[in-house]
Amino acid sequence: MLWWLAYIALGLFTGFFAGMLGIGGGLVMVPTLTMMFAAQAGFPASEVLHVALGTSMAAILFTSLASLLAHHRHGAVLWSVVAQITPGILLGTLLGTLFASSVPARPLAIFFTAFVCLVALQMTLNLKPKASRELPGSAGVLAVGAGIGAVSALVAIGGGSLTVPFLTWCNVRVQHAIGTSAAIGFPIALGGSLGYIFNGWGHPALPQGSLGYIYLPAFVWLVPTSMLMAPLGARLAHRLPVATLKRLFAGVLIVLAGKMLWGLFA
Repeated sequence: MLWWLAYIALGLFTGFFAGMLGIGGGLVMVPTLTMMFAAQAGFPASEVLHVALGTSMAAILFTSLASLLAHHRHGAVLWSVVAQITPGILLGTLLGTLFASSVPARPLAIFFTAFVCLVALQMTLNLKPKASRELPGSAGVLAVGAGIGAVSALVAIGGGSLTVPFLTWCNVRVQHAIGTSAAIGFPIALGGSLGYIFNGWGHPALPQGSLGYIYLPAFVWLVPTSMLMAPLGARLAHRLPVATLKRLFAGVLIVLAGKMLWGLFA
C-alpha cells in the first residue's frame, strides 16, 4: 500500500509539471522509479533502470495521446510532417529499446544523467534555435525521426525536447512545432513501449507483475494520476511564474538524476 501511495504521488507531481511546462514526465519518472524499485524486494539491481525506463515509456503512451487530441482540436498538428517522420520514429525507438536492454545499468544511467543535464541547461537558459532552414526531404525527415526515436527510447521521453527545437530550426511556427511534437510523442511512446515489452519478455529476474520491462503495479497508478493533473498544470501555466518554476524544476531534475546515478554506483 505504501508503494501505491508513492506511485500516486509521483503521477500527480509529473502530470502537474508536464502540463505546466510542456515537458514529458519521463525525466522525472525514470530516476524516481529507479530509486523506488531499488528499495523494493524482488527487483534485481541490474534491471531496476530498465524497468523504470519501460514503465515510464508505457505511462507516456496515454499522456501523449491526450496531448495529441488536445493540440489536434486547436489545429496545431502538421499531420504531413507526422506521416513523414513516424516510420523513422518507430524504427529508432525499436532500435533504441534493443540497445538499452543490452547495455548495463551504469553506462545507461550516465547517458540518462548527461541528457537530463542538457535539458536542464536548456530550460534554465531558455535556449531556442533560430529558424535558419526549411524541413529536409523525406529521407532527411526519416533519418531525423530515427535519431529522435532512438534517443527518446533510451531516456524514456516523448521527444518534445528534441522535436520542438528541430521543427523550430526548420522554420515551423512555435505553435505548430509544439502541436506536431505532441502528435509525434504518441508513436515514440508506442514503439518504445512495444520494444521494452519485447526485449524484457520472459526475463527470469524481473519481479512478479511485469509485462516485459513494464512494471504494471506502478503503471496502473501513474497513468490516471498524471492525466488528472496535467490539465490543472496547463491552466496554471498562465498564472504562475513559469520561468522561475522552470529553473527550480531543472534543479530538481539534476538532483534526481544525480541521486539515481549515485545509488547505482554506490
